[in-house]
Amino acid sequence: MISRNMLDGIWRYRGFISGSVKREFQAKYRNSLLGATWAILHPLAMIVVYTVIFSQVMGNRLKGVDSAFAYSIYLCAGMLTWGLFAEITGRSQSVFLEHANLLKKLQFPRICLPIVVVLNALVNFSIIFSLFLVFLLISGTFPGWVFLAMLPVLALQVLFSVGLGMLLGVLNVFFRDVGQFFTIALQFWFWFTPIVYPSSTLPDSVRAWLDWNPMAPVVAAYQGIFVAHTVPQWGSLLPMAVLSLLLCAAGLQLFRKRAGEMVDEL
Repeated sequence: MISRNMLDGIWRYRGFISGSVKREFQAKYRNSLLGATWAILHPLAMIVVYTVIFSQVMGNRLKGVDSAFAYSIYLCAGMLTWGLFAEITGRSQSVFLEHANLLKKLQFPRICLPIVVVLNALVNFSIIFSLFLVFLLISGTFPGWVFLAMLPVLALQVLFSVGLGMLLGVLNVFFRDVGQFFTIALQFWFWFTPIVYPSSTLPDSVRAWLDWNPMAPVVAAYQGIFVAHTVPQWGSLLPMAVLSLLLCAAGLQLFRKRAGEMVDEL
């Protein structure tokens, strides 16, 4: 899928990749009194709101789970998962437009730009997710060894996000409506995914449509790990794995085929 030339280019520009990730993180909090502390305060506030408010308002609304924090953990697991997906795909669909000057440099390996997007998203995710894990430990709801099951789920989610984001990024260079459409579609997609509500609350006729939502089994896998402390049903993730590989292959193929045309379009 990734050619030898691409890998060589990524290695040669590894300094650019790491430097871009660092600069973007610093730029987000530049000229603020608390600086990078906001990277902790924002997600901490989110977790506190979900825990204090939703645990009181919703109570224990999840069947089979006897915990005062069940719904807040369910919501955090879903929101953090979706946040990573939305950040990778949202940034990917505009990354080539934002860095048009770099694309016009003949020696610059353009594949570095999607990598910077993914690494930035993972840095942000790791900060928020670390605070979430601290909350689980303090509240006595840490899932134990089952926690390790999230690693292949996370890898699958990133693979899917990268493949979809690559396709959107290339297409958005030639058809600017793609980015606008995806922004709207992402809002509908969020509410069509059982994040705020359990899928068990949906009518059977509506629940059947979730089989066509590739993010539904991924979110459910995270929620199962952190709420019910159960290992995901790997068979339910198999269609997502196949789709992710196809999207990555199609995205790389389109990227390689249209890289030169993107420069002319920009």
